[in-house]
Amino acid sequence: MSRITKNQERIALSAFFFLSGICFSTWASRIPTIKELFNLNEAQLGTILLAMPVCSLIGLPVSGWLVSKFESRKPLLASFVLFAFSLIYIGFVKTTFSLVIGISVFAFCLRILNIAMNAQSIVLQQKFKQKIVGSFHGIWSLGGVIGVLFSTLMVRLNVTMQYHLLIIATITLITIFIAYRYSLQNDKAPTGNKLILGKPDPFILYLGLLVFFAAICEGGMYDWSGVYFNEVVNVEIFTYGYLIFMVCMTIARFSIDYLIDAIGMQKMYIISALFIATGILIAIIFPHFWTALLGFCLVGIGTSPIFPITYILAGKSTKYSPGIAISIVGTYAIAGMFIGPPLIGYLAHAFGLKNAFITFIIGGLMFIPISQLFFKMLKKVEKG
Repeated sequence: MSRITKNQERIALSAFFFLSGICFSTWASRIPTIKELFNLNEAQLGTILLAMPVCSLIGLPVSGWLVSKFESRKPLLASFVLFAFSLIYIGFVKTTFSLVIGISVFAFCLRILNIAMNAQSIVLQQKFKQKIVGSFHGIWSLGGVIGVLFSTLMVRLNVTMQYHLLIIATITLITIFIAYRYSLQNDKAPTGNKLILGKPDPFILYLGLLVFFAAICEGGMYDWSGVYFNEVVNVEIFTYGYLIFMVCMTIARFSIDYLIDAIGMQKMYIISALFIATGILIAIIFPHFWTALLGFCLVGIGTSPIFPITYILAGKSTKYSPGIAISIVGTYAIAGMFIGPPLIGYLAHAFGLKNAFITFIIGGLMFIPISQLFFKMLKKVEKG
């Protein structure tokens, strides 16, 4: 095979991001179906959803070790294959115990492939003059939109969840083996591949806290937007809210690389916080179809830049390689996933889903003080 070009590597990595978005949104859009099939209340669903962050947390040190030990493309392929098969398994389970097993494998593999993809994006960025990292996250969101659109079609046509997940997983398996041939090679970092225990590095700590609260907001919307539209807005095609959230996130993410140069990362954190808080307030105060759509749209725009720009900053760590830095920062994200979606379930069971969504307002507004502290520290470091 002829020498692989940097553009082919970019296309291959884009395919992995795209497929990850499709698979994840397919799972998330079917959560209301699972809730109904297994006759779960909000608290029970929240407990089952705990399996995702727990297994993602287990997957973080494994993913960091794999990416630092081997070329990232190898764990990326292996985890993606298991990821697709776990999606099929989820569609055919008959008991809640089996469901938890399927979700656990799904989340474990998702964590490994996410670390591998993001590590590749940081390394691949070095081959391009223009910024490209934000576009990968935009492609992930685009995959999410396609996944939700397809899920909406499946729900409208009354296609069973089993066949729906089987179709998506089959397409994924075929595509990843094609993309693997052109994926980035020889990206193992020569230094910074060991986790250093001790006092937390302030650089990583602040970035970790940012993705922690981002995970509470973004992860909560993934898991509960469909339920909100189904039970609060009372819309039969419950995927509409999730769909508008993903569409707006996708559009916004494709502009991130431009916005970084135009207004800077520091201001983007503040703007994101205000968009999230405003959007959730609108959805809570006016829980009607069009107003809730507007609110979820604003939340999608607000959450869109946090993970991409935080991972970009993590890749600049002088203490760790990109794979290890992203893995450590990702630990905080998993903690947010661990706390956020289940917490919404418990609060919804106790106080109602509308009131539980106030959690997202608090989480979003936390971007402002934490980002200010980070950039203040960064300026001191740069001044020496």
